[in-house]
Amino acid sequence: MSLPVLSPADARRLCDGGALLVDIREADEFARERIPGARHLPLSLLDRAEFAPPPGAAVIFLCRSGARTAGNAARLAARARGAAGVYLLAGGLDAWKKAGLPVAADRGRPLELQRQVQIAAGALALGGSLLGLVVSPWFLVVPAFVGAGLITAGVTGFCAMARLLLRMPWNRDLRGACPPAA
Repeated sequence: MSLPVLSPADARRLCDGGALLVDIREADEFARERIPGARHLPLSLLDRAEFAPPPGAAVIFLCRSGARTAGNAARLAARARGAAGVYLLAGGLDAWKKAGLPVAADRGRPLELQRQVQIAAGALALGGSLLGLVVSPWFLVVPAFVGAGLITAGVTGFCAMARLLLRMPWNRDLRGACPPAA
């Protein structure tokens, strides 16, 4: 199922007229950067969270780039039953910012957990590969281990590295905000 897509300017006009803007990114992403006035409804909690659009109001869903909203259009439409219209923000938050529309950012918040995992996995894979080439081939076990962990995370939905990073002191505020891994 596909939903109508709005440009950032059209979405802004609808919001000024009373439409509800709903951000489906996870809590760590929303805390770091968001559109002022947007309601937070994380995709991971979509089926369990209470959500009822205001009677007669349109609902506009957004994520970072538009990919998550497009990929979950049917679920989002089902949750917004009764709305005057259900739309997706074309290009998500990235397009909103590119259009010069207001964004509330808290750069003091830690990077999104997914980005932390990408940085850590990349650093371990690169470091292990370089050490394997220069010092000892035994260091090639490190990138192999990281690769196996990423495959396991993709197949099962459980990421041990994310769990480990969540325990780091800089992620103290994220511990209650991130949904438990499957």
